[in-house]
Amino acid sequence: MSIAHPIISVTGSSGAGTTSVKHTFEQIFRREGINATYIEGDAFHAYDRAGMKRVMQEESEKGNNHFSHFGPAANLLERLEATFREFGETGRTTTRHYIHDASEAQCYGAEPGTFTDWEETPGGVDLLFYEGLHGAVVTDEVNIAQYADLKIGVTPVINLEWIQKLHRDRFQRGYAQDTIMDTILRRMPDYISYICPQFSKTTVNFQRIPTVDTSNPAIAEWIPTADESMVVIRFANPHGINFSYLLTMIPGSFMSRANSIVIPGGKQDLAMQLVLTPLIMKLVERKRRAA
Repeated sequence: MSIAHPIISVTGSSGAGTTSVKHTFEQIFRREGINATYIEGDAFHAYDRAGMKRVMQEESEKGNNHFSHFGPAANLLERLEATFREFGETGRTTTRHYIHDASEAQCYGAEPGTFTDWEETPGGVDLLFYEGLHGAVVTDEVNIAQYADLKIGVTPVINLEWIQKLHRDRFQRGYAQDTIMDTILRRMPDYISYICPQFSKTTVNFQRIPTVDTSNPAIAEWIPTADESMVVIRFANPHGINFSYLLTMIPGSFMSRANSIVIPGGKQDLAMQLVLTPLIMKLVERKRRAA
């Protein structure tokens, strides 16, 4: 953790909705005049798309059918830890971009499924913003969670998470449903070992829960809408959180535990604005006072 160079980390699995949360942060940064450096978790995959397919096949031939992006072996977690540490100490670091699709390929001038070159981030920024799979991970080899000043977990209930992934990968990326289901099953051990434990280390968790039947994700024809959902917001430390203000500002909300508030799904963006803005400004104001 760093007073001079704070780090915000948004963590969640594939299909959880971390990208949507990133957009909310971007709105807050723009409104409050905060200059951020952005880092993507995908930039720290160990292999490009072709390399990952090759290594997965090699691991499968060895009897390991659970090699996945969720686990340490498929990622540069030591480099990600060093990136967080370096930014916390100096306010600068290096990163790259993973090119997901044809539109990004046009933008970056490289093939989909490859990486851009590593580049140094600009100096003079207010904070670092990370969004990806491992922003609060702790293993025997790395402790990335210790370097993030504000850690946000995005963790819909698992059937909803699968529905979101199925729809995204089918309709946006063109994958066959059987291929997507194979990916979900292959990742499950690493999901349990490396993704879930992070949500006990986060500052705030946002967990979306559908209020419609999602008992068989494989046959869901559409993703439950925000209005068909509730969101549980859990605070690791509720001290200083003005729950009375949140309950007044968010219609239909209620407390479920001393550290948890439940809101209508359609109010998630509003709730994030209300909850996160004070936490972000606290980091920025502390940085500016120290300077």
